Amino acid sequence: MSRNLAIVGYGKMGRMVHALAAEFGFEVVANVDETPKSLPPCDAVIEFSTPETAVENIRRFAELKVNAVIGTTGWYSKLPEARALVESAGTGLVYGANFSVGVALFSRLVEEAARLFQNEGDYEAWAWEMHHSAKKDAPSGTLLKLVRDMREAGYDRPIDESSSRAGKVPGTHEIGFDSAADTITLRHTARSREGFARGALRAAQWVVGRKGCFEFKEILK
Repeated sequence: MSRNLAIVGYGKMGRMVHALAAEFGFEVVANVDETPKSLPPCDAVIEFSTPETAVENIRRFAELKVNAVIGTTGWYSKLPEARALVESAGTGLVYGANFSVGVALFSRLVEEAARLFQNEGDYEAWAWEMHHSAKKDAPSGTLLKLVRDMREAGYDRPIDESSSRAGKVPGTHEIGFDSAADTITLRHTARSREGFARGALRAAQWVVGRKGCFEFKEILK
């Protein structure tokens, strides 16, 4: 049985989600560019907008009692407010700095590497990312999250962070450790936006009928 899906933010990602929705058992019943005043009956909404509008969208979804997947980044300083809105409404929400399944698993490898290298003082660490020239934020939300994952895993030494913007690169993230003896590099390279759209749709399938606020990588456990 098909479920109803709304898409808020109908840019490149929104159009990709729409193109793949039927494969995940969804019928798209609304495409909205701005914060919706109302939505037709739907089982979930996927949102890719801007950091400035994301929390207002979350507020509106909570008021409409619609479970949501938030693909927008750059608003996480307001995560406690968003969590309170969702919990008060009794709805469900999945958020993530990156909806690629590969990146979610990559982050676990990075966490483990951080634990292993924490006590190896001869190694210094770096974190680098590259995206297309139209991407506005730098460093990316994904890189910042990877660095936070390293810190939470116990790595408390300096991590050099850098970014590059050029061409049409969908996204590359690299974590490395270097010593006089050798270099260890962990890298994830996205080939297209399709992986992000598939991850968002997988999250939408998962969040239907659930209550609470979840990070994307939690649903993969």
